[in-house]
Amino acid sequence: MSVAKNQIRLMGTIIDLQISHTDSEQLLQETIEDLKKYEKRYSANDPSSELMKVNLQAGRKKVSIHKELYQLIKLGKEHSVNKGSLLNIAIGPLVQAWRIGFEDARVPSESEIKKLCQIINPEKIVLDDTTQSVYLEKGMMIDLGALAKGFIGDLVLEKLKNKGVTSALINLGGNILTLGEPPNNNYWKIGIRKPRESRNTYDYILKIKDKSVVTSGIYERVLKSGTKEYHHILSPVTGYPMKTETLSLTIISDKSVDGEIWTTRLFGKEPKEIMSEINQTPHIEGILITEKQTYLSQYIKNYIA
Repeated sequence: MSVAKNQIRLMGTIIDLQISHTDSEQLLQETIEDLKKYEKRYSANDPSSELMKVNLQAGRKKVSIHKELYQLIKLGKEHSVNKGSLLNIAIGPLVQAWRIGFEDARVPSESEIKKLCQIINPEKIVLDDTTQSVYLEKGMMIDLGALAKGFIGDLVLEKLKNKGVTSALINLGGNILTLGEPPNNNYWKIGIRKPRESRNTYDYILKIKDKSVVTSGIYERVLKSGTKEYHHILSPVTGYPMKTETLSLTIISDKSVDGEIWTTRLFGKEPKEIMSEINQTPHIEGILITEKQTYLSQYIKNYIA
């Protein structure tokens, strides 16, 4: 049994991989190629991606797509139209207007934001299960940035399992997936950052095995304009970065895409409402860090080292 590790830059973040297996180096290279392939499929920032083929045909025709991309869009729509959800995969026009995290980031005018808010209704994403096709009205644009990393991580981990891997760590920057135990330990140790502190300053250390840890925070990508700062988590209601006392929200789940769904659905709500929903939802636990205090879900203590 050998351990192979690598760090690469993909999907707009630093990715860390660790695989334990007799053929670990080969599996590591295959995983990297898979990640590149998936980025090409799900990216809303690459004009030649498969997702962008759907967006570029908005108002013209429906587009048949790969079954995995269709599956994620369908899942994303389901959680976007859910009452009270702050997830909205139709938010693409707003994301592209702000461009926070990119060199050409800017603050759109109030009239532009108001106009764009009229074309981000996820109910208007038309899905056809028979042909696995998607149709968008003119001006609409799907952005899977809130879900894609988790979905991709789950695909990669499932493939490693099928190859006989029993120990692996996939860190997709904000999304950490674990398989089995690390070498020489019973659990993977995952740090939950102190918001706005250095990357190696932690509020909590979690002990994790066969789980995903997803953290969403307002400190990761920021646009500075004059004396104002704008974080990257946009409200589908106002079109502006969310006004919230939440600094970061962490979800522990079996599937990483579920962690993505719930961090996005809940981020921006009142702390008590967030924790109530987490405690009522099976198979997830959470840590909510606000300006004033930290909230822990009912059974999170089982995961704190």
